[in-house]
Amino acid sequence: MLHALIMAGGGGTRFWPRSRRTKPKQFITLTGERTLLQMTAERVESQVAPSNTWIMTAADHRDEVIRQLPHFPENQIIGEPCPRDTAPCVALGSALIAARDPEGIMLVMPADHVIEPAQEFRRIVHAAEQLVVEHPASLVTFGITPTWPSTGYGYIHKGQSLPGRQGLSVFKVNQFREKPDEATAKEYVASGEYFWNAGIFIGRARTFVEEFHRNEAEMHDGVQRIVAAWDTPRQALAFTEDFPLLHKISFDFAVMEKCPNVIVMAAQYQWDDIGSWLAMERLHPHDKDGNTVLAQHVGLKTNDCIVVGDPDKIIATLGVNNLVIVQDGNCFLVIDKNREGEVKSLVEELKKRGLEMHL
Repeated sequence: MLHALIMAGGGGTRFWPRSRRTKPKQFITLTGERTLLQMTAERVESQVAPSNTWIMTAADHRDEVIRQLPHFPENQIIGEPCPRDTAPCVALGSALIAARDPEGIMLVMPADHVIEPAQEFRRIVHAAEQLVVEHPASLVTFGITPTWPSTGYGYIHKGQSLPGRQGLSVFKVNQFREKPDEATAKEYVASGEYFWNAGIFIGRARTFVEEFHRNEAEMHDGVQRIVAAWDTPRQALAFTEDFPLLHKISFDFAVMEKCPNVIVMAAQYQWDDIGSWLAMERLHPHDKDGNTVLAQHVGLKTNDCIVVGDPDKIIATLGVNNLVIVQDGNCFLVIDKNREGEVKSLVEELKKRGLEMHL
């Protein structure tokens, strides 16, 4: 049986000021009328019932998940007591699913990606599920064919070709590569041997558990203590005591880069991990001056800008270009597009100046 684990615990600081501590980017609307979390859940609902879906988020955001997804079981919406990165999230989710369904297959997805068309995503999930049945000791990941030499994504070096499924190319994974510099990224793309790492994984829940036992033994043991207390009067105490002690590390570092049996399937859908405000240019049309406008905007001699604001506010610009301009409530952000990756540093500066009320 197929189960899903949705990771909805990120802070989304690169989308400040629209993304705040109380409502980070996975809970806001950036494209269409649904939030990124809602779009993620709906994308697989025809394949994975809500009763087989687990959602990991921050404890402070659990009520928001329940509000946005009211038809999902509340006891499967888990609020982490503190942020520990993605490895503990996947470790706990896989252990809980394996305890319920020892032969279950688990699909792991971030809550903040845009994937279109949804039907193509469902097709690759179905094909990947078949691969897992045929290769039960393997973990399968989805690779995105690069369209530019991005330095913001991790890469997957594909290896030996395997028999395809449903017209989709399948390869063994040679190696995972971390975010490269620009020259290396150009080499990767020119070689045709690399995919972008989409951060989506599928495999037997028991295989995930076994890989954690092999690569992160202390984390595995801590998670097993939590699972042993689950659905007992000790659940809350075990969770709050043991979870903060788990190694803070990403799932890629902890498991995927060390796993000897990883398969990558070439995805054919459109994918964006919505990593920064520049994603708005990829998701929305431009006006005649190259501007991406999601606001009431009056612009003269304004070119190649991203303008985002509340619908009841007016943003007026004159003689500017290549800027990101975002108004949200009582906060206003203006940055050079070439430095949009430094929004996190602005957020840190606000903290230092005692302005956390605006974060």
